[in-house]
Amino acid sequence: MSVGPTRREARERALGLLYEADAKDLSVADVLADLPVDPDPYATAVARGVDDHRDELDEILSRYAKDWTVDRMPVVDRFLLRMGIYELLHKPEVPTGAILSEAVELAKAYSTDDSGKFVNGVLARIAEEVRPEAEGG
Repeated sequence: MSVGPTRREARERALGLLYEADAKDLSVADVLADLPVDPDPYATAVARGVDDHRDELDEILSRYAKDWTVDRMPVVDRFLLRMGIYELLHKPEVPTGAILSEAVELAKAYSTDDSGKFVNGVLARIAEEVRPEAEGG
């Protein structure tokens, strides 16, 4: 039995860390250094991973987000897409379906009315390329 946050809660925390770093114009490492208590290790790994691989993630994102520049996307969508792409590329032990469904749920909870569909569409297309072995995305 797991003690501590669920993977979904860890993703939600990672989203908050990324948002805070962006709002304060800091690195994730700086935000983490200022926290009184370390977040869940998975939240930390995802937030640091997105920060460390941002150029790679944005390059992929810009190829798949039809008619959207990365800077024009709603900020939460942008971070959720970066998180999803990071997990698809760098967390092979995490099932593709879990990555997509949790990104969509967080988009529905924290972003615009259309964000769930947008995040799902973009991540599903990326998953088809980077994880072709995952049947049905």
